[in-house]
Amino acid sequence: MGNSNNVVILATGGTIAGTAARSSQSVGYSAAQLGVDQLLAAVPDLAEVAGGGLIAEQVAQLDSKDMDDAAWRQLALRCRHWLARADVAAVVITHGTDTLEETAWFLQQVLPAGGKPVVLTCAMRPATALLADGPQNLRDAVACAVDAQAQGVLVVVAGQVHGARAVRKQHPYRLDAFSSAEQGAMGWIEEGQVRWQQPPQCRLPEASAWQADVEALPCDDWPWVEVVSSHAGCDGRAVDALLAQGVQGLVVAATGNGTLHRALGPALHRALQAGVPVWLSTRCSEGQLVAAQGHATQAERQPRPVDLPPFKARISLQLALLAHRA
Repeated sequence: MGNSNNVVILATGGTIAGTAARSSQSVGYSAAQLGVDQLLAAVPDLAEVAGGGLIAEQVAQLDSKDMDDAAWRQLALRCRHWLARADVAAVVITHGTDTLEETAWFLQQVLPAGGKPVVLTCAMRPATALLADGPQNLRDAVACAVDAQAQGVLVVVAGQVHGARAVRKQHPYRLDAFSSAEQGAMGWIEEGQVRWQQPPQCRLPEASAWQADVEALPCDDWPWVEVVSSHAGCDGRAVDALLAQGVQGLVVAATGNGTLHRALGPALHRALQAGVPVWLSTRCSEGQLVAAQGHATQAERQPRPVDLPPFKARISLQLALLAHRA
């Protein structure tokens, strides 16, 4: 993994850097209060786990519910900068839990496939909590990052290693809030060692037009892509309102195997007629859309089925529109 084994820690805020008025308080805290140096100080043997030097940088300081395109671009640029250095073996990112899966997928799409690992980690309890999970998660993330088999974008939390495509936050409170659903965890961190179930080398790289040119991502004015849901009592006026306001792409969180409420279909057709791309995903937390026999190809002027959960599909559509704009 390069000529040296420095590990770079990029901090972006989140609960892992959060504080509360009382140590017994695990909700109602303020996220993104501690700096990266304070996070590292909570894990005294972190350099020993890294097996070399630690380089720390504060890239952002925000609650991840407020993550935006500008912060994503800056984070990708800093990852690209450090990964290109021969004296850096891996990058670890501390992040909030709310949008961690989206940031992981974004980085998977824009950073070079394979190669040096980028490992995101987080916490479900603030740093001041009696059962603060951040220090252990950070230690585990570094242990994973320096493992010989680690590559690509990974997520380490609650002793598990997840891939960027499969990982999702499944619970609003408990410490093991993240899951890879039916795919299962890629591995486990046990006493500072990774026990792989699915080594990252087994994964196919994700193709993206931005892997060669992260610097070309605009600083602002990214395409406006929204997620709409099909549900009981659905009304197509929501889609029409988005069209009237200039939405540039839509992802539909459909029911079941891509089914749409009868009121939603005509509105989506109007979007397609107006030149707005519509991607079709599913609300289901496991599995992906399965095409019926004889209907594997997309029909003209129909929503495009994708094998991503809705909010990751939104990122991929946004990047696709950016590539088309370029």
